[in-house]
Amino acid sequence: MKEKLSNQKTIGKRIKLLRSEKSLTQEGLARKADIPYTTLTKIESEVIKSPTIDTVLKIATGLEIGIDDLSGTSMLSRTKSKKYLLFTPGPVNVEENVRMAICKEDICHREKDFDVLLQSIEKKLLQLFEIKNTSNYRAVVITGSGTAANESMLSSTVGEKNILIISNGEFGERLFHISEVHNKNTFVLKFGWGKKIDLEKIETFIKKNKIDVIAMVHHETSSGLLNPIEEVGMLSKAYNTLFIVDCVSSAGAELIDLEKCNISFCSSSSSKAISSYPGLSFVVGKKQEFEKLKDIQAKTTYLSLYKFYHFTHTISQTPNTPAVPLFFALEQALENILQEGISNRHQDILNRANILRLGMKKMGLKFLIDGNDMCSVLTTVYTPEYIKVSVLREKLRDKQIIIYEGKGEFKDKIFQVGNIGELSLTEIQFFLDTLQKILQESKILYNYPSAM
Repeated sequence: MKEKLSNQKTIGKRIKLLRSEKSLTQEGLARKADIPYTTLTKIESEVIKSPTIDTVLKIATGLEIGIDDLSGTSMLSRTKSKKYLLFTPGPVNVEENVRMAICKEDICHREKDFDVLLQSIEKKLLQLFEIKNTSNYRAVVITGSGTAANESMLSSTVGEKNILIISNGEFGERLFHISEVHNKNTFVLKFGWGKKIDLEKIETFIKKNKIDVIAMVHHETSSGLLNPIEEVGMLSKAYNTLFIVDCVSSAGAELIDLEKCNISFCSSSSSKAISSYPGLSFVVGKKQEFEKLKDIQAKTTYLSLYKFYHFTHTISQTPNTPAVPLFFALEQALENILQEGISNRHQDILNRANILRLGMKKMGLKFLIDGNDMCSVLTTVYTPEYIKVSVLREKLRDKQIIIYEGKGEFKDKIFQVGNIGELSLTEIQFFLDTLQKILQESKILYNYPSAM
Protein backbone atom coordinates (compact mmCIF):
# COMPACT_ATOMS: atom_id res chain seq x y z
CA MET A 1 0.00 0.00 0.00
CA LYS A 2 1.18 3.50 -0.69
CA GLU A 3 2.93 5.19 2.15
CA LYS A 4 0.76 7.97 3.56
CA LEU A 5 3.17 10.76 4.40
CA SER A 6 1.52 13.85 5.86
CA ASN A 7 3.02 15.97 3.10
CA GLN A 8 3.06 13.31 0.40
CA LYS A 9 2.55 15.94 -2.35
CA THR A 10 5.73 17.76 -1.38
CA ILE A 11 8.00 14.83 -0.54
CA GLY A 12 10.11 15.54 -3.63
CA LYS A 13 10.53 19.18 -2.67
CA ARG A 14 11.49 18.21 0.89
CA ILE A 15 14.16 15.84 -0.39
CA LYS A 16 15.52 18.52 -2.73
CA LEU A 17 15.63 21.08 0.09
CA LEU A 18 17.31 18.73 2.55
CA ARG A 19 19.80 17.61 -0.12
CA SER A 20 20.72 21.22 -0.88
CA GLU A 21 21.20 21.99 2.83
CA LYS A 22 23.75 19.16 2.97
CA SER A 23 25.46 20.34 -0.25
CA LEU A 24 24.74 17.05 -1.98
CA THR A 25 24.25 16.70 -5.72
CA GLN A 26 21.56 14.37 -7.05
CA GLU A 27 24.29 11.97 -8.12
CA GLY A 28 25.88 12.10 -4.68
CA LEU A 29 22.62 11.44 -2.81
CA ALA A 30 21.66 8.64 -5.20
CA ARG A 31 25.00 6.93 -4.46
CA LYS A 32 24.66 7.37 -0.70
CA ALA A 33 21.06 6.12 -0.75
CA ASP A 34 21.91 3.25 -3.10
CA ILE A 35 19.07 4.08 -5.49
CA PRO A 36 19.13 4.79 -9.24
CA TYR A 37 19.90 8.40 -10.16
CA THR A 38 16.84 8.49 -12.42
CA THR A 39 14.59 7.43 -9.54
CA LEU A 40 15.79 10.33 -7.40
CA THR A 41 15.33 12.87 -10.20
CA LYS A 42 11.77 11.63 -10.81
CA ILE A 43 10.92 11.91 -7.11
CA GLU A 44 12.33 15.42 -6.81
CA SER A 45 10.50 16.55 -9.95
CA GLU A 46 7.36 14.80 -8.63
CA VAL A 47 7.05 12.51 -11.63
CA ILE A 48 7.03 9.88 -8.88
CA LYS A 49 4.73 11.33 -6.24
CA SER A 50 4.43 8.22 -4.04
CA PRO A 51 7.81 6.48 -3.73
CA THR A 52 7.85 3.11 -2.00
CA ILE A 53 8.64 2.99 1.68
CA ASP A 54 11.88 1.15 0.93
CA THR A 55 13.02 4.00 -1.34
CA VAL A 56 12.03 6.66 1.20
CA LEU A 57 13.93 4.84 3.94
CA LYS A 58 17.05 4.64 1.75
CA ILE A 59 16.86 8.36 0.96
CA ALA A 60 16.50 9.22 4.65
CA THR A 61 19.55 7.06 5.38
CA GLY A 62 21.48 8.77 2.58
CA LEU A 63 20.58 12.16 4.01
CA GLU A 64 21.59 10.91 7.48
CA ILE A 65 18.26 11.97 8.95
CA GLY A 66 15.31 10.23 10.54
CA ILE A 67 12.06 9.38 8.83
CA ASP A 68 10.29 12.02 10.90
CA ASP A 69 12.57 14.71 9.46
CA LEU A 70 11.96 13.56 5.90
CA SER A 71 8.25 12.88 6.13
CA GLY A 72 7.39 15.87 8.24
CA THR A 73 5.39 13.69 10.62
CA SER A 74 5.74 13.11 14.33
CA MET A 75 4.51 10.74 16.94
CA LEU A 76 2.43 13.61 18.35
CA SER A 77 0.40 13.75 15.14
CA ARG A 78 0.07 9.97 15.21
CA THR A 79 -1.34 9.86 18.69
CA LYS A 80 -3.97 12.38 17.71
CA SER A 81 -5.26 10.21 14.88
CA LYS A 82 -4.87 6.68 16.21
CA LYS A 83 -5.52 5.25 19.63
CA TYR A 84 -3.64 2.05 18.85
CA LEU A 85 -1.16 0.97 16.22
CA LEU A 86 -2.32 -2.46 15.07
CA PHE A 87 0.76 -4.47 14.14
CA THR A 88 -1.44 -7.51 13.59
CA PRO A 89 -2.58 -9.61 10.61
CA GLY A 90 -6.07 -8.26 11.18
CA PRO A 91 -7.92 -6.27 12.18
CA VAL A 92 -5.83 -3.38 10.92
CA ASN A 93 -5.74 0.40 10.99
CA VAL A 94 -7.86 1.53 8.03
CA GLU A 95 -7.28 4.46 5.70
CA GLU A 96 -9.22 7.66 6.27
CA ASN A 97 -11.31 7.29 3.10
CA VAL A 98 -12.40 3.81 4.27
CA ARG A 99 -13.32 5.31 7.62
CA MET A 100 -15.43 7.92 5.85
CA ALA A 101 -17.02 5.39 3.47
CA ILE A 102 -18.63 3.47 6.33
CA CYS A 103 -20.53 6.65 7.22
CA LYS A 104 -22.26 7.05 3.86
CA GLU A 105 -25.99 7.59 3.55
CA ASP A 106 -28.44 4.86 4.51
CA ILE A 107 -29.72 2.73 1.64
CA CYS A 108 -32.04 -0.27 1.40
CA HIS A 109 -30.43 -3.54 0.38
CA ARG A 110 -33.43 -4.36 -1.83
CA GLU A 111 -33.12 -1.22 -3.90
CA LYS A 112 -31.13 -0.36 -7.01
CA ASP A 113 -28.52 1.55 -5.02
CA PHE A 114 -27.35 -1.64 -3.36
CA ASP A 115 -27.46 -3.57 -6.64
CA VAL A 116 -25.00 -1.08 -8.13
CA LEU A 117 -22.79 -1.26 -5.02
CA LEU A 118 -22.63 -5.06 -5.05
CA GLN A 119 -21.88 -5.14 -8.78
CA SER A 120 -19.02 -2.72 -8.24
CA ILE A 121 -17.59 -4.84 -5.42
CA GLU A 122 -17.80 -8.04 -7.46
CA LYS A 123 -16.01 -6.39 -10.38
CA LYS A 124 -13.27 -5.11 -8.09
CA LEU A 125 -12.84 -8.53 -6.40
CA LEU A 126 -12.19 -10.16 -9.77
CA GLN A 127 -9.70 -7.38 -10.56
CA LEU A 128 -8.00 -8.00 -7.21
CA PHE A 129 -7.00 -11.46 -8.42
CA GLU A 130 -6.03 -10.12 -11.86
CA ILE A 131 -8.33 -12.64 -13.55
CA LYS A 132 -7.93 -12.40 -17.31
CA ASN A 133 -11.12 -14.22 -18.32
CA THR A 134 -13.50 -12.51 -15.91
CA SER A 135 -16.55 -14.04 -17.58
CA ASN A 136 -15.41 -17.42 -16.23
CA TYR A 137 -15.44 -16.31 -12.57
CA ARG A 138 -17.90 -14.87 -10.08
CA ALA A 139 -17.62 -13.45 -6.58
CA VAL A 140 -20.08 -13.40 -3.70
CA VAL A 141 -19.94 -11.35 -0.50
CA ILE A 142 -21.07 -12.76 2.85
CA THR A 143 -21.85 -10.85 6.02
CA GLY A 144 -19.60 -12.80 8.36
CA SER A 145 -15.91 -13.35 9.05
CA GLY A 146 -13.45 -15.33 6.94
CA THR A 147 -14.50 -18.45 8.82
CA ALA A 148 -18.04 -17.92 7.51
CA ALA A 149 -16.74 -17.93 3.93
CA ASN A 150 -14.75 -21.10 4.64
CA GLU A 151 -17.76 -22.81 6.17
CA SER A 152 -19.85 -21.74 3.20
CA MET A 153 -17.40 -23.44 0.81
CA LEU A 154 -16.93 -26.60 2.85
CA SER A 155 -20.63 -27.09 3.60
CA SER A 156 -21.76 -26.44 0.03
CA THR A 157 -19.27 -28.05 -2.34
CA VAL A 158 -18.65 -31.59 -1.07
CA GLY A 159 -22.01 -33.32 -0.68
CA GLU A 160 -21.40 -37.07 -0.31
CA LYS A 161 -17.95 -36.95 -1.93
CA ASN A 162 -14.53 -37.34 -0.31
CA ILE A 163 -12.59 -34.27 0.79
CA LEU A 164 -8.93 -34.07 1.83
CA ILE A 165 -7.85 -31.27 4.19
CA ILE A 166 -4.15 -30.34 4.16
CA SER A 167 -3.17 -28.89 7.53
CA ASN A 168 0.02 -27.40 9.00
CA GLY A 169 -1.33 -24.95 11.54
CA GLU A 170 -4.27 -23.52 13.44
CA PHE A 171 -6.31 -22.53 10.40
CA GLY A 172 -5.70 -25.78 8.56
CA GLU A 173 -7.05 -27.50 11.67
CA ARG A 174 -10.04 -25.17 11.60
CA LEU A 175 -10.80 -26.23 8.01
CA PHE A 176 -10.66 -29.85 9.14
CA HIS A 177 -13.03 -29.31 12.08
CA ILE A 178 -15.52 -27.40 9.91
CA SER A 179 -15.47 -30.13 7.29
CA GLU A 180 -15.91 -32.83 9.94
CA VAL A 181 -19.16 -31.17 11.03
CA HIS A 182 -20.61 -31.12 7.51
CA ASN A 183 -18.94 -33.92 5.56
CA LYS A 184 -18.82 -37.53 6.74
CA ASN A 185 -16.10 -38.38 4.21
CA THR A 186 -13.46 -36.00 5.51
CA PHE A 187 -9.77 -36.95 5.43
CA VAL A 188 -6.82 -34.96 6.71
CA LEU A 189 -3.05 -34.87 6.23
CA LYS A 190 -1.30 -33.10 9.11
CA PHE A 191 2.28 -31.88 8.75
CA GLY A 192 2.79 -30.12 12.07
CA TRP A 193 2.42 -26.44 12.90
CA GLY A 194 4.80 -24.32 10.85
CA LYS A 195 6.13 -27.31 8.90
CA LYS A 196 6.33 -27.43 5.12
CA ILE A 197 3.81 -29.69 3.43
CA ASP A 198 5.13 -32.77 1.63
CA LEU A 199 3.80 -32.89 -1.94
CA GLU A 200 4.83 -36.52 -2.38
CA LYS A 201 2.81 -37.56 0.67
CA ILE A 202 -0.19 -35.69 -0.70
CA GLU A 203 0.06 -37.37 -4.08
CA THR A 204 0.54 -40.79 -2.50
CA PHE A 205 -2.57 -40.25 -0.38
CA ILE A 206 -4.62 -39.20 -3.39
CA LYS A 207 -3.51 -42.28 -5.30
CA LYS A 208 -4.50 -44.60 -2.45
CA ASN A 209 -7.81 -42.88 -1.67
CA LYS A 210 -10.46 -41.54 -4.03
CA ILE A 211 -10.38 -37.81 -3.33
CA ASP A 212 -12.86 -35.47 -4.98
CA VAL A 213 -12.03 -32.21 -3.18
CA ILE A 214 -8.77 -30.81 -1.79
CA ALA A 215 -8.83 -27.90 0.68
CA MET A 216 -5.94 -26.00 2.27
CA VAL A 217 -4.78 -22.66 3.66
CA HIS A 218 -2.59 -20.39 1.54
CA HIS A 219 -1.05 -18.29 4.30
CA GLU A 220 -1.06 -20.16 7.60
CA THR A 221 -1.37 -17.15 9.90
CA SER A 222 -0.49 -19.08 13.05
CA SER A 223 3.11 -19.48 11.82
CA GLY A 224 3.55 -17.01 8.96
CA LEU A 225 4.23 -19.86 6.52
CA LEU A 226 3.18 -19.39 2.91
CA ASN A 227 2.02 -22.70 1.46
CA PRO A 228 2.65 -23.78 -2.18
CA ILE A 229 -0.85 -23.48 -3.66
CA GLU A 230 0.41 -23.59 -7.25
CA GLU A 231 2.06 -26.98 -6.74
CA VAL A 232 -0.97 -28.41 -4.93
CA GLY A 233 -3.18 -26.90 -7.61
CA MET A 234 -1.26 -28.85 -10.25
CA LEU A 235 -1.83 -32.04 -8.26
CA SER A 236 -5.50 -31.17 -8.08
CA LYS A 237 -5.63 -30.68 -11.83
CA ALA A 238 -3.77 -33.94 -12.50
CA TYR A 239 -6.20 -35.95 -10.38
CA ASN A 240 -9.31 -34.00 -11.43
CA THR A 241 -10.34 -32.74 -8.00
CA LEU A 242 -12.02 -29.57 -6.84
CA PHE A 243 -9.45 -27.25 -5.26
CA ILE A 244 -10.55 -24.98 -2.40
CA VAL A 245 -8.15 -22.46 -0.83
CA ASP A 246 -8.43 -20.33 2.29
CA CYS A 247 -6.86 -17.01 1.21
CA VAL A 248 -8.23 -15.11 4.20
CA SER A 249 -4.92 -13.55 5.21
CA SER A 250 -3.16 -13.59 1.84
CA ALA A 251 -5.63 -11.95 -0.58
CA GLY A 252 -4.68 -8.33 -1.12
CA ALA A 253 -1.08 -8.91 -0.08
CA GLU A 254 0.24 -11.92 -1.98
CA LEU A 255 0.05 -12.33 -5.77
CA ILE A 256 -2.53 -15.08 -6.36
CA ASP A 257 -3.21 -16.46 -9.84
CA LEU A 258 -6.48 -18.38 -9.55
CA GLU A 259 -6.27 -19.69 -13.10
CA LYS A 260 -2.65 -20.81 -12.90
CA CYS A 261 -3.20 -22.46 -9.52
CA ASN A 262 -6.36 -24.26 -10.74
CA ILE A 263 -8.34 -22.87 -7.79
CA SER A 264 -12.04 -23.68 -7.94
CA PHE A 265 -13.05 -21.52 -4.95
CA CYS A 266 -11.10 -19.27 -2.64
CA SER A 267 -12.12 -17.25 0.40
CA SER A 268 -10.98 -14.09 2.09
CA SER A 269 -12.18 -11.39 4.46
CA SER A 270 -12.43 -7.63 4.60
CA SER A 271 -10.33 -7.02 7.70
CA LYS A 272 -6.87 -8.28 6.81
CA ALA A 273 -4.75 -7.29 3.82
CA ILE A 274 -7.84 -5.88 2.09
CA SER A 275 -7.59 -3.24 4.85
CA SER A 276 -11.23 -2.64 5.64
CA TYR A 277 -13.35 -3.31 8.74
CA PRO A 278 -14.14 -6.78 10.11
CA GLY A 279 -17.52 -8.30 9.35
CA LEU A 280 -17.48 -9.24 5.66
CA SER A 281 -15.99 -12.15 3.76
CA PHE A 282 -16.14 -13.28 0.17
CA VAL A 283 -15.76 -16.30 -2.08
CA VAL A 284 -14.34 -16.05 -5.60
CA GLY A 285 -14.77 -19.07 -7.82
CA LYS A 286 -15.18 -20.51 -11.28
CA LYS A 287 -18.60 -19.78 -12.70
CA GLN A 288 -19.05 -23.38 -13.90
CA GLU A 289 -18.31 -24.66 -10.38
CA PHE A 290 -20.83 -22.25 -8.86
CA GLU A 291 -23.43 -23.56 -11.30
CA LYS A 292 -22.75 -27.17 -10.30
CA LEU A 293 -23.63 -26.36 -6.69
CA LYS A 294 -27.35 -26.31 -7.47
CA ASP A 295 -27.18 -30.13 -7.71
CA ILE A 296 -25.47 -30.47 -4.30
CA GLN A 297 -27.50 -30.26 -1.11
CA ALA A 298 -25.96 -27.52 1.03
CA LYS A 299 -25.45 -28.48 4.69
CA THR A 300 -26.38 -25.01 5.96
CA THR A 301 -29.12 -22.49 5.22
CA TYR A 302 -27.55 -19.10 5.90
CA LEU A 303 -24.20 -20.08 4.34
CA SER A 304 -25.48 -21.85 1.25
CA LEU A 305 -22.88 -20.86 -1.34
CA TYR A 306 -25.19 -21.53 -4.27
CA LYS A 307 -27.88 -19.31 -2.74
CA PHE A 308 -25.40 -16.44 -2.47
CA TYR A 309 -24.30 -17.04 -6.04
CA HIS A 310 -27.87 -17.24 -7.36
CA PHE A 311 -28.90 -13.95 -5.70
CA THR A 312 -25.74 -12.18 -6.84
CA HIS A 313 -25.92 -13.61 -10.34
CA THR A 314 -29.62 -12.93 -10.96
CA ILE A 315 -30.54 -9.75 -9.06
CA SER A 316 -27.22 -8.38 -7.66
CA GLN A 317 -28.37 -8.80 -4.09
CA THR A 318 -27.65 -11.02 -1.10
CA PRO A 319 -30.06 -13.70 0.16
CA ASN A 320 -29.95 -12.30 3.69
CA THR A 321 -29.81 -8.80 5.13
CA PRO A 322 -26.25 -7.55 4.58
CA ALA A 323 -24.19 -5.18 6.71
CA VAL A 324 -24.58 -2.36 4.19
CA PRO A 325 -22.13 0.17 5.74
CA LEU A 326 -19.41 -2.47 5.63
CA PHE A 327 -20.07 -2.94 1.91
CA PHE A 328 -19.35 0.76 1.33
CA ALA A 329 -16.10 0.42 3.28
CA LEU A 330 -15.09 -2.73 1.40
CA GLU A 331 -15.65 -1.07 -1.96
CA GLN A 332 -13.43 1.85 -0.99
CA ALA A 333 -10.70 -0.45 0.35
CA LEU A 334 -10.71 -2.41 -2.91
CA GLU A 335 -10.57 0.84 -4.88
CA ASN A 336 -7.52 1.89 -2.86
CA ILE A 337 -5.73 -1.33 -3.80
CA LEU A 338 -6.62 -1.07 -7.48
CA GLN A 339 -5.54 2.56 -7.69
CA GLU A 340 -2.18 1.66 -6.23
CA GLY A 341 -1.82 -1.42 -8.45
CA ILE A 342 -1.78 -5.05 -7.30
CA SER A 343 1.97 -5.52 -7.83
CA ASN A 344 2.78 -2.19 -6.18
CA ARG A 345 0.64 -3.09 -3.17
CA HIS A 346 2.41 -6.45 -2.84
CA GLN A 347 5.86 -4.84 -3.09
CA ASP A 348 5.09 -2.14 -0.55
CA ILE A 349 3.75 -4.66 1.95
CA LEU A 350 6.86 -6.79 1.41
CA ASN A 351 9.08 -3.73 1.85
CA ARG A 352 7.42 -3.02 5.17
CA ALA A 353 8.00 -6.62 6.25
CA ASN A 354 11.67 -6.41 5.24
CA ILE A 355 12.21 -3.18 7.18
CA LEU A 356 10.70 -4.75 10.29
CA ARG A 357 12.64 -7.98 9.85
CA LEU A 358 15.94 -6.20 9.35
CA GLY A 359 15.30 -4.07 12.43
CA MET A 360 14.41 -7.07 14.58
CA LYS A 361 17.39 -9.07 13.30
CA LYS A 362 19.66 -6.24 14.44
CA MET A 363 18.18 -6.75 17.92
CA GLY A 364 19.30 -10.38 17.82
CA LEU A 365 15.78 -11.78 17.43
CA LYS A 366 15.19 -15.08 15.62
CA PHE A 367 12.31 -15.99 13.31
CA LEU A 368 10.18 -19.13 13.21
CA ILE A 369 9.98 -19.41 9.42
CA ASP A 370 12.87 -19.45 6.95
CA GLY A 371 13.05 -16.40 4.71
CA ASN A 372 12.04 -18.12 1.46
CA ASP A 373 8.88 -19.49 3.04
CA MET A 374 7.80 -16.33 4.88
CA CYS A 375 4.62 -14.55 3.96
CA SER A 376 4.49 -10.83 3.24
CA VAL A 377 2.01 -9.80 5.94
CA LEU A 378 3.61 -10.73 9.25
CA THR A 379 6.75 -11.99 10.99
CA THR A 380 6.68 -14.70 13.63
CA VAL A 381 9.42 -14.10 16.19
CA TYR A 382 10.81 -16.31 18.94
CA THR A 383 10.38 -14.65 22.31
CA PRO A 384 13.74 -14.10 24.05
CA GLU A 385 14.25 -16.06 27.24
CA TYR A 386 14.63 -12.91 29.31
CA ILE A 387 11.03 -11.75 28.82
CA LYS A 388 7.62 -13.45 28.79
CA VAL A 389 5.58 -12.83 25.65
CA SER A 390 2.61 -11.73 27.78
CA VAL A 391 4.81 -9.13 29.48
CA LEU A 392 6.18 -7.94 26.15
CA ARG A 393 2.68 -7.61 24.76
CA GLU A 394 1.51 -5.54 27.73
CA LYS A 395 4.55 -3.27 27.63
CA LEU A 396 3.97 -2.61 23.94
CA ARG A 397 0.28 -2.04 24.58
CA ASP A 398 1.22 0.61 27.14
CA LYS A 399 2.87 2.41 24.21
CA GLN A 400 -0.26 2.03 22.05
CA ILE A 401 1.20 -0.87 20.03
CA ILE A 402 -0.76 -4.10 19.55
CA ILE A 403 0.87 -7.40 18.54
CA TYR A 404 -0.23 -11.04 18.59
CA GLU A 405 0.90 -13.73 20.99
CA GLY A 406 1.43 -17.27 19.78
CA LYS A 407 -1.43 -19.75 20.13
CA GLY A 408 -1.74 -23.51 20.30
CA GLU A 409 1.64 -25.19 19.85
CA PHE A 410 3.32 -21.78 19.79
CA LYS A 411 1.79 -20.44 23.01
CA ASP A 412 4.37 -18.66 25.22
CA LYS A 413 7.04 -19.25 22.57
CA ILE A 414 6.53 -16.61 19.89
CA PHE A 415 5.01 -13.25 19.11
CA GLN A 416 3.81 -11.95 15.75
CA VAL A 417 4.30 -8.57 14.13
CA GLY A 418 1.99 -7.64 11.26
CA ASN A 419 2.76 -5.01 8.63
CA ILE A 420 -0.52 -4.40 6.80
CA GLY A 421 -3.13 -1.69 7.09
CA GLU A 422 -2.51 2.04 7.50
CA LEU A 423 0.98 2.16 9.04
CA SER A 424 3.46 4.90 8.21
CA LEU A 425 7.24 4.63 8.17
CA THR A 426 7.29 6.81 11.26
CA GLU A 427 5.04 4.35 13.05
CA ILE A 428 7.13 1.38 11.92
CA GLN A 429 10.26 3.07 13.24
CA PHE A 430 8.43 3.93 16.46
CA PHE A 431 7.59 0.24 16.88
CA LEU A 432 11.20 -0.82 16.32
CA ASP A 433 12.55 1.82 18.71
CA THR A 434 9.99 0.89 21.37
CA LEU A 435 10.62 -2.84 21.02
CA GLN A 436 14.37 -2.33 21.29
CA LYS A 437 14.02 -0.22 24.44
CA ILE A 438 11.74 -2.80 26.09
CA LEU A 439 14.11 -5.66 25.26
CA GLN A 440 17.16 -3.75 26.49
CA GLU A 441 15.46 -2.94 29.79
CA SER A 442 14.32 -6.56 30.17
CA LYS A 443 17.85 -7.84 29.58
CA ILE A 444 19.13 -5.69 32.43
CA LEU A 445 16.35 -6.83 34.79
CA TYR A 446 16.99 -10.45 33.83
CA ASN A 447 20.74 -9.96 34.21
CA TYR A 448 21.17 -11.37 30.72
CA PRO A 449 24.88 -11.88 29.86
CA SER A 450 24.77 -9.98 26.57
CA ALA A 451 23.56 -6.89 28.37
CA MET A 452 26.65 -6.74 30.60
